[in-house]
Amino acid sequence: MSDVIDGLNGLLADATVFYYKIHNYHWNVRGPQFFSLHEEFEKLYTEWATVVDDLAERILALGGRPVPTLAACLKLARVVEETGTPDASGMVGAILNDLHAQRERMKEVSATAQKADDKTTENILDDFLDSMAKHAWMYAAFLGRGVNED
Repeated sequence: MSDVIDGLNGLLADATVFYYKIHNYHWNVRGPQFFSLHEEFEKLYTEWATVVDDLAERILALGGRPVPTLAACLKLARVVEETGTPDASGMVGAILNDLHAQRERMKEVSATAQKADDKTTENILDDFLDSMAKHAWMYAAFLGRGVNED
């Protein structure tokens, strides 16, 4: 189970960095799409707070210890911290890229859980994957592109 726990901690790190990035965008979005994106980003970070909590609780249920600090999250995460303030389209593009990165890692961890015969973790991750697929489609549509276009 240690491989599953390690994978979940990687996902937790990604989700934590993503959560803070979305908050940053929520606070700093400007321009004609302010009202719609400000509200959308709030919905997304609220959902991601649940993702963070669910991942941490699953790690604990498996006998692990959730990644304990923001510094540790930044070291483990594939999602990169935002240090600037992109325009609204840049924010949406960054979120879309982060959703893709998290989905890829989540698929890897799901495969690890499957090998370990950990159906509970697989089910939790499947629910997250479904939600991320919908978000990716919506953010890609906002940018006027297909889900898998870069």
